Amino acid sequence: MAIDARKGGFKEAEENVFWTTMADLMLGLSIVFMTLFVLAMTGFTQETIKLQENQMKATEELVEKLKDADIDAEVDKLTGNVKISDLQLFEVNSYTLTPQGKQYLDKFIPIYINTIYSKDALKDSISNIVIQGHTDSQSFAGLKTQDEQFAKNMELSLLRANAVAQYAFKTNFDKNNSESLRKMLVVEGKSFSEPVLDENGNEDLAKSRRVELKVRVKAKSFAKILGLNYGGD
Repeated sequence: MAIDARKGGFKEAEENVFWTTMADLMLGLSIVFMTLFVLAMTGFTQETIKLQENQMKATEELVEKLKDADIDAEVDKLTGNVKISDLQLFEVNSYTLTPQGKQYLDKFIPIYINTIYSKDALKDSISNIVIQGHTDSQSFAGLKTQDEQFAKNMELSLLRANAVAQYAFKTNFDKNNSESLRKMLVVEGKSFSEPVLDENGNEDLAKSRRVELKVRVKAKSFAKILGLNYGGD
């Protein structure tokens, strides 16, 4: 019986050693994972900051060039988003560019495109250059529901954005960037879904009617930073 007891004791000791080893292994794996996590997030943050710096530098240059060319446009100095009043481009309720609108784009587009593409670090990070049309929420005559109003304004906003995109290729920007621009350019209609509000929280109808240009940058996934690849790119 004593021998059996000792055997049982040895068995229990062996099991304790096994579980202690597994616990150490799991702890070690957790430490490795956390280390990789911290390193990955640090790299991600540094890359994000660097990209933001490049965007801001390009924006500063864009603002200066537009000012020198006496071009009126609202530029967000943090994101580089540009807002152009519809009155500078179109007649009321029309998506046909006016002669004044074409003259405006003849000056604006080359400065905008050439400035963006002059920054290699930014250019390599761009996924899309977006042209968005926006309207105010005023009603069209003869349409009864809000959904009908939204759809009609969606059509107008999309046609206006497309008119700007089509004319952009006719302007005198650096044609070495044409192929890249064709791949990146996206046209969107937003209807009155994103109104501009005044200081009292009311819709500013004039400012809501606009065309916006935005640069979207590529999002680097956390998996790629860790050297993983789930489901391809």
